[in-house]
Amino acid sequence: MTGTHWNQMLRDQFTWHWRHQLRERLQGMNDDEYFWEPVPGCWSLRARGTGDAPIQAGAGALTIEFAFPPPDPAPVTTIAWRLGHVIVGVLAMRSASHFGRAPVDYDSFEYATTAEQALAQLDEEIETWLRGVESLGEEGLGRPCGEVEGPFAEDPLSRLVLHIHRELIHHLSEVCLLRDLYLHTQGDQGNTKGA
Repeated sequence: MTGTHWNQMLRDQFTWHWRHQLRERLQGMNDDEYFWEPVPGCWSLRARGTGDAPIQAGAGALTIEFAFPPPDPAPVTTIAWRLGHVIVGVLAMRSASHFGRAPVDYDSFEYATTAEQALAQLDEEIETWLRGVESLGEEGLGRPCGEVEGPFAEDPLSRLVLHIHRELIHHLSEVCLLRDLYLHTQGDQGNTKGA
């Protein structure tokens, strides 16, 4: 279509949800929520050497737990884990591969020890990603993703952008649901602590 600005439309796909729904729902998250384990056996971010998942990755005081391949069914994950996954695996690694962000992976990343730090990391990585997508312009959206995307190497970058935005909406919506569950089971309304 003449006059259609696909780059802006692709960014709008995520930014509308981010600015009008998601980011406000994350505001005010505390450390208890961030690390809350709604069921036994959750994967989370844990102090180095204290986790029992097959893989524990990270460069700082905390490591993220996972397994490859993941077990079936996979463990429930905490807000801290989900934010770590979004910040590193969904955003930072892709920005490093495609937009010149400093290289990073699950092993080299220093995971946030507080909810406030995690939200600051999330804000920064989302801005980096969106600036990167914008830098593609219209023509760049049609470029192949390249070898870094493995079996999707020949797919256009527009497909990667759609995929990342779906991942962001999906995982951050899960974080919002966990916040709701925390509020109604552990918060002031339904406080069961110490009972």
